[in-house]
Amino acid sequence: MSQDFDLFVVFAEMRTGSNFLETNINEFPGLSCYGEAFNPHFICYPNKTDLFGVTQAMREGDPASLIDAMRQNTDGLPGFRFFHDHDPRVLEHLLPDPRCAKIILTRNPVESYVSWKIAQQTGQWKLADMKQRKSAKITFDADEFDRHLTALQAFQVRILNTLQVTGQTAFYLAYEDVQDVNVMNGLASFLGETTALDSLSKKLKKQNPAPLSEKVKNFDDMQVALGKTDHFDLSRTPNFEARRGPQVPSFLTAAKAPLMYLPVRGGPDRKIKAWLAALDGVKPGALKGNYNQKSLRQWKRQNEGHRSFTVVQHPVERAHVAFCEKILNAGQGSFKEIRSTLRRVYKLPIPAGEVDETWDRRQHREAFLAFVAFLKGNLNNQTGIRVDGFWASQVQCLQGFGQFALPDVIVRADRMEEGLGFVAREVGYACPPLVEQDNSYPVQLVDIYDDTVEQAVREVYQRDYMTFGFGDWV
Repeated sequence: MSQDFDLFVVFAEMRTGSNFLETNINEFPGLSCYGEAFNPHFICYPNKTDLFGVTQAMREGDPASLIDAMRQNTDGLPGFRFFHDHDPRVLEHLLPDPRCAKIILTRNPVESYVSWKIAQQTGQWKLADMKQRKSAKITFDADEFDRHLTALQAFQVRILNTLQVTGQTAFYLAYEDVQDVNVMNGLASFLGETTALDSLSKKLKKQNPAPLSEKVKNFDDMQVALGKTDHFDLSRTPNFEARRGPQVPSFLTAAKAPLMYLPVRGGPDRKIKAWLAALDGVKPGALKGNYNQKSLRQWKRQNEGHRSFTVVQHPVERAHVAFCEKILNAGQGSFKEIRSTLRRVYKLPIPAGEVDETWDRRQHREAFLAFVAFLKGNLNNQTGIRVDGFWASQVQCLQGFGQFALPDVIVRADRMEEGLGFVAREVGYACPPLVEQDNSYPVQLVDIYDDTVEQAVREVYQRDYMTFGFGDWV
């Protein structure tokens, strides 16, 4: 084996051919690929509890311990697959390390998105025999695809930039390349393997060989939606060329008024959307969104004198909204995988399913404080779970907006009537009344709030308190 590397990592995503790539890597006697070793919801493979004695909980406490275990217990070169939403601490450890070989696998993002949606519907993520094949047609969701693509772009750009800064190179593979035995032998040679394969593994089969037009119900709508963006042929490039600012598709503009809303997730969104729609006497569904940078620039040019605004909320209230809607809630709209991982790995004291009438104020306060403790580590990049927009610091959210558009006005949620009234007058409108947002949570924040809760949240969101001048929540 080569002395150049003592580890390898395959940077890929779901439905890019990474399972088939791993299967063939493992056909070489000197190479061992250990699945999704840093998936935040399992270790290596679903239902696997450990690797070389390192459990998921041990890995959460010290990600490097799993890498060390691979190196110490593998005859030959060990490696694993890594996706954009895996433990971010591992990137900081491995990207600058020239002893870690980088393999970058990409696929046309539309193809991978459609394949991902089909797998979600059928529950079939691998196929060993065509007799077991399950098929489905999906509905293309332009907003979901935009969010999906934005996340992939940021991941690819970070990898590329780090390799450039550190003077490293990587072995690039497209989805189609994985089907070529000569390319696979070239990859093995890059990793220092001296043997070659005569043929590829036949253990896995391509699941959805039909053209996109036969896999997407609203294929014509998909073509129209994709035609509005500036994405090029991405299937053979190591990074995405359309580098758009974060969250641009989430920006909303009024039906007629020259006013743009930059939503910070976890805020009083429904109330603000209802107010923005009421400016022009329409329903919230008439608001305009799904912008990209090009179409938003056009809107700005066409709306001289336009104004933009965002709304920030007290961190205690916002953290409680995230906890109730995304974690305590086990139904529609919840983050089910994160919820499950928080229960299993972080021992969050919440029930497996929906809370019932036995759920009381004491249990709610205990669980909320445990969630806040998790947030402290999560925002400090000490967990394998993503920092979701629902609980990312509001300072960070606004800095993300600033890569493309800064809001003219930052409105405080506790003074929305005054703040939104000013915004409306700026564009020559009278301020419509605000409609109360119904937050029917099992236990209200006012019933659990005290100095302990305030201090716990303050430790997590110190930047928000300092930047926006928040005092104690009342």
